[in-house]
Amino acid sequence: MSSVVYYVKGFFALLALTSCAVYGVIASTVLSLLGKRNLSQWSTARVFYATFSTLFNIKIEVDRPEILDKLPAILVSNHQSELDVFILGKVFPKRCSMTSKKQLKWVPFLGQFMTLSGVFFLDRANKSTAISTLDTALQKLKNEKGALYIFPEGTRSYALEPKLLPFKKGAFHMAVQGGIPVIPLVASNTSSLYSPKTKTFKSGVIKIKVLDPIETKDLTKDDVADLAQEVYDKMKTAVDLLGYSPTNDQLEAETGVDTETESETGNTYTDTEEDVTVPGETTQLLDK
Repeated sequence: MSSVVYYVKGFFALLALTSCAVYGVIASTVLSLLGKRNLSQWSTARVFYATFSTLFNIKIEVDRPEILDKLPAILVSNHQSELDVFILGKVFPKRCSMTSKKQLKWVPFLGQFMTLSGVFFLDRANKSTAISTLDTALQKLKNEKGALYIFPEGTRSYALEPKLLPFKKGAFHMAVQGGIPVIPLVASNTSSLYSPKTKTFKSGVIKIKVLDPIETKDLTKDDVADLAQEVYDKMKTAVDLLGYSPTNDQLEAETGVDTETESETGNTYTDTEEDVTVPGETTQLLDK
């Protein structure tokens, strides 16, 4: 029975994503005409969060969301499953963009939205083109005091327990080259709510912890590895502390409150790119 529920909910989740992509195409066109293209992804993210949260009764609670206004910055987060798109819908700040593999450019509706909203498409088979694209992305976020959202693990973990995969160094090399801070975001393990491995799709609450920004102004390319390790260690500690995302059944058992009628509480507000290529003077990291 749980498998049936998983596939039925998955079908409607895909419909929700497609519908919001259509909205994104329209919003991106209108906002571009108004000179506000850099709000397209933020606007669409919020609509997707509201739609998905209403349909599936999954909420997100964000600790210290005000830190996400401290831009420009490179935002880095753990990468677990397709549910990460929903998390993006809640925490994605204004003037933020993403990088993506160029193949997504041709996905109906989603690709059109990503193109119109200013997503940076990377051709991983063409190193020079990828470097040029990321140089452009870095310069854009600095000029607009915006952000670039990256998953440094490089791929979804689909972990059934709280964990982090090893980090790729691209995001940290960009931060050092641009002299801009890194802001880590950590989500509680979501396998208790959604997992293709166990065919789970339940209602519940995802907890997000926004960590303190880590400055890079005085760092050089020789410090990139240490920076990546520092961010990894801090995020791993937060992953362990957050543990699993509680289901609504668990919350009701603990509090005696019906989560179907309980209003959302707390301050709440981020594939994306799975493997980030490194711009500029640090091309030696591209092959790592």
